[in-house]
Amino acid sequence: MGLQDASFSFTCSRCDLRYNINVDGDVSQTGQTQTPILSALQASAQRSQAAFYAPGHKRGQGASSQLRDLLGKETLQADLPELPELDNLFAPEGVILEAQTLAAEAFGAEQTYFLANGSTCGLEAATLATCGPGDKIIVPRNVHRSVLAGLVLAGAMPVYVPPDYAPDLGLALGVAPGTIAAALDQYADVRAVLVVSPTYHGVCSDLGAIASLVHNHGIPLIVDEAHGPHFAFHPELPTPALAQGADLVVQSTHKVLGALTQASMLHTRGDRIDHARLQAALQITQSTSPSYLLLASLDAARHQMATVGQVLLGQTLALAQRMRSTLATIPGLEVIDQGHLQGYPSVAALDLTRLTVDVSGLGLSGLEADDILHNQLGVTAELPELRHLTFIVSLGNTPTDGQRCIDGFRTLAQRQEQRGKEVVPPSSLPAYPAQPITLPSVSPRQAFFAQSVTVTVAEAVGRLSAETISAYPPGIPTLVAGEPITAAALDHLVTTRQQGGYVTGCSDASLATLKVLALGKGGCYEQVG
Repeated sequence: MGLQDASFSFTCSRCDLRYNINVDGDVSQTGQTQTPILSALQASAQRSQAAFYAPGHKRGQGASSQLRDLLGKETLQADLPELPELDNLFAPEGVILEAQTLAAEAFGAEQTYFLANGSTCGLEAATLATCGPGDKIIVPRNVHRSVLAGLVLAGAMPVYVPPDYAPDLGLALGVAPGTIAAALDQYADVRAVLVVSPTYHGVCSDLGAIASLVHNHGIPLIVDEAHGPHFAFHPELPTPALAQGADLVVQSTHKVLGALTQASMLHTRGDRIDHARLQAALQITQSTSPSYLLLASLDAARHQMATVGQVLLGQTLALAQRMRSTLATIPGLEVIDQGHLQGYPSVAALDLTRLTVDVSGLGLSGLEADDILHNQLGVTAELPELRHLTFIVSLGNTPTDGQRCIDGFRTLAQRQEQRGKEVVPPSSLPAYPAQPITLPSVSPRQAFFAQSVTVTVAEAVGRLSAETISAYPPGIPTLVAGEPITAAALDHLVTTRQQGGYVTGCSDASLATLKVLALGKGGCYEQVG
């Protein structure tokens, strides 16, 4: 029997779902072939009716010609509101409920919520669902700013824990289980723990060990898995957070899978999350007019991964490996691999579809290399940094894309060699100051609503920062709003900037002045209004 005539079944050992290989080589997961939202939206878009409901362009009839040329007639016809047959995102009973149930099954969750406001709203809702005013939550200092926004909304107090930092690579890594254990021992009254895994560079923490520690304290583990929605669909990828015991996971389906930008999912397992409160929190952080184009793209992305995901991700991994191995042979380049991360207790795995390339051996900064690749060679990275360029290799990339990236780096290396000058890597940056486990004296909410004043750097020492300021590398905040400003922190920021790094979050880019919280009568911090 030839391969084209093959037909067999297997059960995925990672997610315990059954797959069937049919004669065309496609893979379909039993019960996952439906697309409830997508199919309903297609039917509604094709109906002939006089539309006296929002949006105002009326199924594209009133849209500008330029927008119609860009998006096409069919897309605008499908830009519909919550019509009766399309269900209600906040109280789903029909196609949205069906689609979310299928997604929960596919991703290994007990319950899944579709997010039309990105992972940002999911992380904000997760904080609101687990913490109230004054409650403590353990978070790493390199969390996404949406977590800090959630702390402002909830009024919760962060217990900041430091992620590992690899000084030889200039990269922030994961959070070690021992660090979480120490924070739990120091602050036994925390209400939840939040971890970022994988990081932007694909570094995954030991979530199984962390989940065990957290659950022994009777509290939930929240995982920002924005960059890992693909993990559940191929055995060569890191183990998903849900499979390691996470209670609530937020994924950016659009970042790596086939959903439209801003379309994300929130998954839960177990009984440590109050679902009524979570739903109420999502109603605060989500739009009351969700885009059905985004919701349908989530439905379609789930269907794609559940039916042919393993095949597509196998091709993606093969492409990433070819790029990784070839780029590593180009003089002046170093591709970050698992070998670079050995010995760090915060690193359990590396997502091999994420390519981080150190270009400092070319005598260029990552920012300079990115400018040349993007503007002259037609290759665009996801994340340019001082020493590195990070590329997301996904199911949407082709072998032609991979070759173009390889050729672009070859051209870049040849140009540097032809200059005939000695290649001098960028200056080594100062060591990132060791950060202890800290509980700020002022909550992010208090800092957000407090009056601020601008003072000189010399006057800022000992005052509470009104800004969250990060130095790159490693991208970990050196100062967080509400924390005391130390001389060591300021020295690190200034030295990093002087030696070619860059600093974000400060209103004065020169770092001559800083914003600090304003003291009122009696030493209290003045509030806005």
